[in-house]
Amino acid sequence: MDPLPLLQDLIRCPSVTPADAGAMAVLEAALAPLGFTCTRLRFGEVENLFARRGTGAPHLCFAGHTDVVPPGDASGWSTDPFAAEVREGTVYGRGAVDMKGGIAAWVAAVASLPPDLPGSLSLLITGDEEGPATDGTVRVLEWMEANGQIPDMCIVGEPTSKAVLGDTIKIGRRGSMNVSIALHGVQGHSAYPQRADNPIHRLVRVLHRLTAEPLDAGSEWFEPSTLQVTSFDVGNPATNVIPPVARARMNIRFNDLHSSAKLTARIRDVLEAEGARYELDVSCSGESFLTQPGDFVAALQTATRKAAGVEPALDTGGGTSDARFIARYCPVAELGAVGTTMHKADESTPVEELRSLSRLYAAVIAALLPARIVA
Repeated sequence: MDPLPLLQDLIRCPSVTPADAGAMAVLEAALAPLGFTCTRLRFGEVENLFARRGTGAPHLCFAGHTDVVPPGDASGWSTDPFAAEVREGTVYGRGAVDMKGGIAAWVAAVASLPPDLPGSLSLLITGDEEGPATDGTVRVLEWMEANGQIPDMCIVGEPTSKAVLGDTIKIGRRGSMNVSIALHGVQGHSAYPQRADNPIHRLVRVLHRLTAEPLDAGSEWFEPSTLQVTSFDVGNPATNVIPPVARARMNIRFNDLHSSAKLTARIRDVLEAEGARYELDVSCSGESFLTQPGDFVAALQTATRKAAGVEPALDTGGGTSDARFIARYCPVAELGAVGTTMHKADESTPVEELRSLSRLYAAVIAALLPARIVA
């Protein structure tokens, strides 16, 4: 099976998150002839798909998403972003890399292998990865647990390769949390500061204490955690008025030395030390996770080395992915295409690279299914 036609069919579904636009039906039509039992799972406005072939162990799952980010200004594209045009050996379209290409390559890989492989294969496909990620993978995993479908291991097909196919396997991700602070003072005339309480000065001190020293120096598998102030606002149109409240926002990317709860407690301690009234709002999109290198990761490295001819580096950098949810249930790693054009205008992937990714996935499946892998 050539992955290109399936990728083109998927790209031609303009599934800008959370729209499905027929993408799940296209995927079902490709999986059913391969012996998969497909279950559509709709939560809220989001279409999701769980498909499984076989019932034995080990159970290997492939996780991905059919939703894509908006194409943006059409003038930046040399072709219709949903036409899936092939030009000079490259297929263009939103989702070609992130990550309809990975889905098409995995399905083609399954089709290239004997149907009587030991164990079982499944796919967890969501339409909510690029959006809030509340009615997608999280909800499907809950359904899988309730129905005895949790896999022994999982591959997420995000475009992890940096320069050449297979050069990077992600075995973890940093956590991410957004923090909003509103610190109150007493409004007054700037000529009479003794009659007021300037919240700006207080908030500046808070932010200085939080940013003066690094959170850490990194850990064995992670780079140092970072705290970045992303907004500071008082909404004050006057030049001679001390405002009543000052606000700031921060984003923290944290490694396995921290948890969102401990970081929140640290921020609260600094705020309490100011002795002023405040509101603190914290939203954590995911804790950090790490799949410790073991048999599972070693098998992935060996298969990648043989199929792609490169030595894959183990990495935990970048943003977040749905692997953060899967890590709560089973060992998970991310392996996929070269991601240089993802989310860009003229997102594209070379056709031969797409086919090479399919061969790489076939090698991964063959390496992981013969025997139960212990993480």
